[in-house]
Amino acid sequence: MNQKTLLSAKKAWKEAEVILVGAGAGMGVDSGLPDFRGNSGFWKAYPPLEKLGIQFEEMANPYWFIKNPSLAWGFYGHRFNLYRKTNPHLGFKILFERHNKEKTPMFVFTSNVDGHFQSAGFTEKQILECHGSLMHFQCLASCGNPIWQVKPELILNIDKNSLLANEPLPSCPGCGSIARPNILMFSDFGWDSQRTYEQKQRFEKWIEEHKNKNLLVIEFGAGTNVPTVRLTCEHVYQSMGENFIRVNPKEHQCGLKNTLSLPMGAEAAIKAIAKNH
Repeated sequence: MNQKTLLSAKKAWKEAEVILVGAGAGMGVDSGLPDFRGNSGFWKAYPPLEKLGIQFEEMANPYWFIKNPSLAWGFYGHRFNLYRKTNPHLGFKILFERHNKEKTPMFVFTSNVDGHFQSAGFTEKQILECHGSLMHFQCLASCGNPIWQVKPELILNIDKNSLLANEPLPSCPGCGSIARPNILMFSDFGWDSQRTYEQKQRFEKWIEEHKNKNLLVIEFGAGTNVPTVRLTCEHVYQSMGENFIRVNPKEHQCGLKNTLSLPMGAEAAIKAIAKNH
């Protein structure tokens, strides 16, 4: 790692009056969560799907909740259980404690659906989950029941050999129909975007409130495969940002002016920037 770049990153963080945190899938890898990039990584995490020849893009489709709800909930239930039992890495805690101590306004824009920023202490009002949250469910039948937060005691029982979820499957408290995660899937025309829309409204209001302040945009683990986080962070930086830091072990390059690139993981970068600060 270039020490000059690290010192510049420390300086940018210290001088920032407001901070936007962008977080992609790479943010969770340091917590021990699997990387589903490519079939090999996906099938390593889900051997039964390799036997069936089902790829991630095929499985992450609401169609399965109609065709085979036990398999759909086996896949998403496994992820749900995994996210619940996995502790967010130390970088999350450092970010929150620094924010809490220094009172620097901070907002999180993330494509992750694991709820780990909330687990680390960030409030709902500080987060925009652009792809929704696996910690929230919605009615598959769209009966009108609002999105609900999952109860802390919920555990989904899944057969590891078949990846089929055991009954009873999650159901809508309003009409009793099968429930589904409130996350945006591929070819998804049934996603209830209301919760994320409200988050987006708060994000836009936050941006408007702080548009004349020294803004630092710091982006962690956001790749180019699904570039939502990268594009959003770049847009905010170009429109009102003072400094931009991109943290990514592989895709750290940034073509914008006066930006900093740290080719490393999120946890290591946060520790390095925050050390003796």
